[in-house]
Amino acid sequence: MRIELDPRHPEPRKIARAVQSLRSGECIAYPTDTVYGLGCAMSEKRAVDALYEMKRMRREQPLALVVPDLSGISRFAVMQDFHYRFIKHLVPGPYVFIIEATREVPKLLMMKRKTIGIRVPDHPVPLALARELGEPIISTTASHPAEGEDPIQDPDVIDERFPQLSMVLDAGFGDLHCSTVIDLTAAEPRLIRAGAGMELLEKKYGLRSPNGAMEEY
Repeated sequence: MRIELDPRHPEPRKIARAVQSLRSGECIAYPTDTVYGLGCAMSEKRAVDALYEMKRMRREQPLALVVPDLSGISRFAVMQDFHYRFIKHLVPGPYVFIIEATREVPKLLMMKRKTIGIRVPDHPVPLALARELGEPIISTTASHPAEGEDPIQDPDVIDERFPQLSMVLDAGFGDLHCSTVIDLTAAEPRLIRAGAGMELLEKKYGLRSPNGAMEEY
C-alpha cells in the first residue's frame, strides 16, 4: 500500500498510521535524505528477520539504526568525547556512524565486534517516525536482490517489488546516492563507504573514498 505524504511537513495522522504498522511488527518503506529505506521497529525480531529475508541478505550483513537526534545516538552507542566532537557537526545528515553498541541494542543487530551503524537522517519523515515510535528504526537500502545493489528511486516500483511491506510512504522520487559510512571504532575516523555528503568530509576532515568492497546499509 502506497501512501503519499508531504516530504517537508509530513501529516501527523499518516506518520501515526506508519508507526502503528511498525509497532505491529510490520516492515515499511520510507524516504530519507539519500535513498529510500526499508525498515522496521528495533524491538520486533520477526520484522528484522523479514527484512533479511526480503533483501536475501546474509545474517552477518549489517543493518543501521535510525534515531531522531544526537541524544538517540548516545543511548544506543558508546560515545566518547572524540565521537561527540566529530558527529555533532554532521547530524542530521547523510552519514552512518559505526560505533560500539550499548546494551540496549539487541544482539542480533550487532556485528562481530559488538558495533552498530547508527544514523540521523536530514529528512522530516524518518525523524518524525523515529520520534513517534520511541525507539530506533532498523534501516536498509531499498534495493531489490534480483536487480543488483542500485537503490530504487520510484516509490511505485518499491511497492511493486516488495509485496511483503505493509506500506510505502511516498514522498516523491528518492536519490541515487546512498549514505556515507564512517567507522569510529578506532582513534581516527575511517571511511567505509563513500556516498552523499563526501564533499564536506573531504574538506573538513580530509577523508577520501576507500578502495575495495563497501558495506551496504
